[in-house]
Amino acid sequence: MISGLMGKKLGMIQIFDERRRLLPVTVVEAGPCGVAQVKTVKKDGYEVAQIGFQEIAEKKLNKAELGHLRAGKSKLWKHLREFSILGKCQVGDLFGVDIFSEGEDVFVQGTSKGKGFQGVMKRHNYAGGPATHGSMFHRAPGSIGNASYPSRVWKNKALPGQMGSKRITVQGLRVVAVRPEENLLFISGSVPGSIGSLVVINKLQKEQ
Repeated sequence: MISGLMGKKLGMIQIFDERRRLLPVTVVEAGPCGVAQVKTVKKDGYEVAQIGFQEIAEKKLNKAELGHLRAGKSKLWKHLREFSILGKCQVGDLFGVDIFSEGEDVFVQGTSKGKGFQGVMKRHNYAGGPATHGSMFHRAPGSIGNASYPSRVWKNKALPGQMGSKRITVQGLRVVAVRPEENLLFISGSVPGSIGSLVVINKLQKEQ
């Protein structure tokens, strides 16, 4: 058993729960994921299972990736991630959505949608200036400098720049439904990323 799976975000829908409440859920096609390598404390210094998702043709891998997977006599995978081991597993084992159960809490990681170079109103929710009466101050950030001290702009000042396309982790999500025959997970709330993007679903492990 492993602590999580990789999957592909399919989109969002609405479903009713047993109390007839309307819930927004994200549908994720998770797995099947195969074990490509098992790392041990003795050999690698820590214990994890390297998991692969989405089989891929040999010609689409470079020599380093191909050599790594061939060395472990694993299938050829497009994506590789490391997960904690919660039981016994060995190279070649396959895991599906049945490692999760309905009502289980999870956290999901994904890459948010890229929005390009944006100004301070969109990126940092600045209010902006008056739109009329010749104010000449509309969507600009305004004064950002200081006087004789410190005579520079402070670090981490909210300014225009690249927005989105960052690795985001969303906690406090719950598995609403599991469909092993279709490799589908229904997760409450929104999950970062665009449709078709890679997401990583992890179990919430209780502290010892």
